[in-house]
Amino acid sequence: MTILDIASPLMGIAQKTRSAASKLAVLSTEAKNQAIEAIALALESAQGEILQANTADCEAATADGIAKPLYKRLQLDEHKLRDAIAGVRDVGKLADPVGKVQIHREIDTGLILKRITCPLGVLGIIFEARPEAAIQIVSLAIKSGNGVILKGGKEAIRSCEAIVKAIKQGLSHTAVNPDVVQLLTTREQTIELLQLDKYVDLIIPRGSNSFVRFVQDNTRIPVLGHADGICHLYIDQAADITKAVTIAVDAKTQYPAACNAIETLLVHASIAADYLPQLATAMQANHVELRGDERTAKILHHITTATTQDWETEYSDLILAIKIVDSIEDAIAHINEYGSRHTEAIVTEDLAAAETFLGLVNAAGVYHNCSTRFADGFRYGFGAEVGISTQQMPPRGPVGLEGLVTYKYQMIGNGHIVASYTGANAKSFTHRDLI
Repeated sequence: MTILDIASPLMGIAQKTRSAASKLAVLSTEAKNQAIEAIALALESAQGEILQANTADCEAATADGIAKPLYKRLQLDEHKLRDAIAGVRDVGKLADPVGKVQIHREIDTGLILKRITCPLGVLGIIFEARPEAAIQIVSLAIKSGNGVILKGGKEAIRSCEAIVKAIKQGLSHTAVNPDVVQLLTTREQTIELLQLDKYVDLIIPRGSNSFVRFVQDNTRIPVLGHADGICHLYIDQAADITKAVTIAVDAKTQYPAACNAIETLLVHASIAADYLPQLATAMQANHVELRGDERTAKILHHITTATTQDWETEYSDLILAIKIVDSIEDAIAHINEYGSRHTEAIVTEDLAAAETFLGLVNAAGVYHNCSTRFADGFRYGFGAEVGISTQQMPPRGPVGLEGLVTYKYQMIGNGHIVASYTGANAKSFTHRDLI
């Protein structure tokens, strides 16, 4: 790993961000909410400029032969932008996560302990395509009192520049220093950012499996993210077939490039002959390519034969792998073997089967009778999300405000010393909770 030059321009940017973030950390909720509304207004005013920049990005990416799933993520139309701005305002309505007293305890008379939430500091967010992610991330960062250094993909550079320009203009009229938001534009800066462990407190990568692995392998800064979005839908023997078709179509086709779209469909053998032909008709109407195991191929003729590689692949496209299983236990075993711990779902009218699935499947999200596409911070009521974490330790799933704060212990005494509580005449602690 290259040692970062102490005079690096990026180090100067990081120092400015940290300084501005330290002042943001102690601002009132009202001041932060005013800043968030100012961002929403500025983005609305700059809508034409932002969409024009995105059109230029899309044209350049098409000329460069961008992959279809990535192109879908890159596109930003007026509806996506409108929804992103609505998300900003939703964040403004949320409770302030900073300054919450989690523990208020009397250790002894006159000796009081508090555990209080506080910002992490500076976030480094590296993302591919999807320029509206910058909007979501900035609103969450400001509400949680954090500075943020953004690094968008080269394919979205014009869009990100237009978005960050508007955000900074909005902040310039508020108590929040615009330096709390920074945008990096080169690959070299990505490498440098990963070395700034003195100034950056958390890295959140949003992109391909290989990209996330690269980030994890090249930094000492804590990393929060997911490497894959291999999601499953299991159609149980007690499923309502009509409901199961509708949910499967939504989970695959509503936005196939999303990490919460299903890649594999598991079907109980006892209903496969009834369910699969109806599913195939609906999927083919949506231009989905179906791949199946040998048992599936006996029911759905002329489909591509699925291999082990299909169970391990995040297509991010209109491709769906299908496997017939003999029991819910087999379905759960397959999911726990090949899933990425993102989001998994079961369709069944058997509540006992649903409880078994929800209890035994290891994933950040486990659903019953609904689409995996609901795995999203906005849909959860978080206002927005900085990303989705599939790690075992919290935060897990869509990460909103609660994932961007930590806590500190404050203790206030009046000349208290530890020696008073040791030895033959040791005093006793009262350990009395005050809240």
